[in-house]
Amino acid sequence: MKIAVCPGSFDPVTLGHLDIFKRASNLFDKVIVAVATNAAKQPMFSPEERITLIHKTIEDSHLDNVVVDICDGLIAEYVEKVGAVAIVKGLRAVTDFEYEFQMALVNNRLYYGAETVFLTTAAENMYLSSSIVKQVASFGGDISSFVPACILKDIEKRMRITDTKG
Repeated sequence: MKIAVCPGSFDPVTLGHLDIFKRASNLFDKVIVAVATNAAKQPMFSPEERITLIHKTIEDSHLDNVVVDICDGLIAEYVEKVGAVAIVKGLRAVTDFEYEFQMALVNNRLYYGAETVFLTTAAENMYLSSSIVKQVASFGGDISSFVPACILKDIEKRMRITDTKG
């Protein structure tokens, strides 16, 4: 069985992420979406909440060979632990490539058993990121064309809670 890990913070999961999940699920027998901690980011959703949102998204999209897990440490160690053969990363632009290429080299050095596979984003998602979704939502903008419909209300509800705290 060919297993791939698709790591990211997914805060929140977007249609761009979903596109990568779908395409990876066509290439591998099993795809593990690994919700990772990024110390450089201030998350809007807890890891458990992000897992719930991703679960809703993959169930709604009928991605039967995609599962969700949490990764608290190094991606390379996680990949080795689950027996994956690939790390799948989505690329939007050249700037993504520079960072992701560095990470691929580091991951390969830490665990030689997994290759990094880059999937270029669909043209309609080139501008899309979780940060953009949060920024637009924080100003009350319409994010319905950025996130899966099945989690839109969850994100909007969180934004209202965040707004009342600020």
